Amino acid sequence: MRPEGPELRAAIVQDAETGRVLMLAWMDAEAERLTRETGEAWFWSRTRQELWHKGETSGNVLFVEELRDDCDGDALLVRVRPSGPACHTGSLSCFAPWLWRTVVERVRLRPEGSYVASLAEAGVERAAQKLGEEAVEAAVSATAGDGRLVEEAADVLFHLYVLLAVAGVDIADVEDELAARRR
Repeated sequence: MRPEGPELRAAIVQDAETGRVLMLAWMDAEAERLTRETGEAWFWSRTRQELWHKGETSGNVLFVEELRDDCDGDALLVRVRPSGPACHTGSLSCFAPWLWRTVVERVRLRPEGSYVASLAEAGVERAAQKLGEEAVEAAVSATAGDGRLVEEAADVLFHLYVLLAVAGVDIADVEDELAARRR
C-alpha cells in the first residue's frame, strides 16, 4: 500500500544538449507548476516529504528547456540545461558508474583517512604520478604473465578516475569523446 502523500509522477531529467540522462526524481502537481512557472526544476522529496528546488543549496540549478508527458501521463521527461553536476556526489549524472560517483564525492568532501582525499590534497601531479606507476605495473604484469593483470588493471582504472576527478574532468566527458570517435 502506498503511503499517504501527494500524487507523484516520475521525472526523468535529461541534458537537452547531450541527451544524457542526469537523474530520476519525482514531481507532484505543485512541483510541476513551479517548474513551468519558473523555468527551473522543482521536485518532491519522498525522503523529506517536501518540495525542493534543484540547486537551492548547491547552486547547480536545472534550467528547463522542455517538460513532456509520456503516453500514459504517469511520467515526465524534463529536458534541461544544467548549471553544474546533477548528482549530489558531484558527478554530472546520477547514473555514472558507482566507482566514479564515490571518487568524485571523496575528492569533493575530502573525508579524513580517505586515500582518494589524500591524493586530491597532494594535487594533480601526484595523482598523475600514481596513475603512471599503476600503468607500468599493469604493463609489466601483462608481459610477465604473472596472473595479476586483472588486479593491476583495476588499480589503473581506479587511479585514472582519481586523476580525472582531481583535475576536474567528469567521466562523462571521456565517454563523450569515445562516442565521438566511434562515429
